[in-house]
Amino acid sequence: MARNLRLLLCYDGTDFHGWQFQPGFRTVQHTLQQQLRRVLRHEVTLVASGRTDAGVHAAGQVANVVTSCTIPCHKLRHAIGSRLPEDLGVRAVTEVAMDFHAIRSAAGKLYRYRIFNTPVRPVTRSIQRYAYHFWEPLDVHRMQEAASRFVGEKDFTSMAARRCVRQTMVRRVMRCDVERHLDEIRIDVEGGGFLYNQVRNMVGTLIDIGRGRWEPECIDEMLAGRDRSLAGPTAPAHGLSLQWVRYPAELLCPRTTPVETDSD
Repeated sequence: MARNLRLLLCYDGTDFHGWQFQPGFRTVQHTLQQQLRRVLRHEVTLVASGRTDAGVHAAGQVANVVTSCTIPCHKLRHAIGSRLPEDLGVRAVTEVAMDFHAIRSAAGKLYRYRIFNTPVRPVTRSIQRYAYHFWEPLDVHRMQEAASRFVGEKDFTSMAARRCVRQTMVRRVMRCDVERHLDEIRIDVEGGGFLYNQVRNMVGTLIDIGRGRWEPECIDEMLAGRDRSLAGPTAPAHGLSLQWVRYPAELLCPRTTPVETDSD
């Protein structure tokens, strides 16, 4: 009997060439699939909620795989996790509805970007792999005002990679928060889905506003222009992490149809 398994994953993306399988490169998908085949004892098709780029990290990536293996989920987590390298981990394995799909079923996700904003290098706190070092002072209040202008359902062509072409460039951003925690600035972007490099381009633009290159209201003009050249640079990958992915509750249960019971 087939089972659909949801894998909650975390990884340090520094030494991975992104999520998606690429011949000749070390990727998260390839590394995980190799061990899944050994544990489940059959070929697998692994689907993730999104294809993180080279250098991007994850604290709550989600993937699903269909299997006929009968090993209980808690034992699978240990069996798979114990075979993985130190920079990739399985936080949980749960059985979900057969129509659960890591990409298509996603209702929202949160990315966090970390900026170490001080002249001193981030090695003083051992976070150089996970935070972008920007030594010029940044005005968080200006960044917050600009970030609020990203919220809503808008055309994000100006914030997508130049080679990004989709049926629609409209995406919904539920929130874009900028907060300072001592020497670190954290930018949280929650949305229903994102275009290629959208979050990193949003961050690069906010950094330029924080340093005084543009005024916060310029965000409106950038989005209206639908031209990548109007916005700021792409922030480095290593400051970005996928924090979590949200799904409809009914899909997180193994059964999607009600159990038939005898009626009186």
